[in-house]
Amino acid sequence: MRIISGKYKSRRFEAPKNFKARPTTDFAKENIFNVVSNLLDLEDTVALDLFSGTGSIAFELLSRGCKKVVCVEKDSAHYAFIKTVKAKLADDCLETIKGDAFRYIQSTSQTFDFIFADPPYALKELSQVPEMVLSQGLLNPEGVFVMEHSKDYDFSNLPYFLQQRVYGSVNFSIFIKTL
Repeated sequence: MRIISGKYKSRRFEAPKNFKARPTTDFAKENIFNVVSNLLDLEDTVALDLFSGTGSIAFELLSRGCKKVVCVEKDSAHYAFIKTVKAKLADDCLETIKGDAFRYIQSTSQTFDFIFADPPYALKELSQVPEMVLSQGLLNPEGVFVMEHSKDYDFSNLPYFLQQRVYGSVNFSIFIKTL
């Protein structure tokens, strides 16, 4: 896993070989961050990374100046890896939560300027994630929500949908909470 830009640019962290997580490719990550940077100033942003996996997106957000990043990951091995990288970076702006993303969405009262969700593609509830995030009031006005998914999904009918971007086999649906 490589951090692409910002204060931790070019730092690499090797995830264990037996990881089940499918990290967002560098190509897709670089492109989606270019899009997001045109929609939102990430500096001083409060961000949420759901289904964090390797933590790649959370660490990229930290590197690009987010004042706070919350990452939620259920898998014990993935969570332990995220905690290890956090310790190596010695960055207190990352809050790690070991838990179920769906429970977190339903129970948190915190709001965010940017939310990224990358659930496992085989997750049977994947199609429910955008609607849950958008209906729970987690996104601040003018906030951006990005959902990573396979080509099998189309979220263009949901409120606040802005566009879909495709980078190889990776699809991103982008939402912006307009007033």
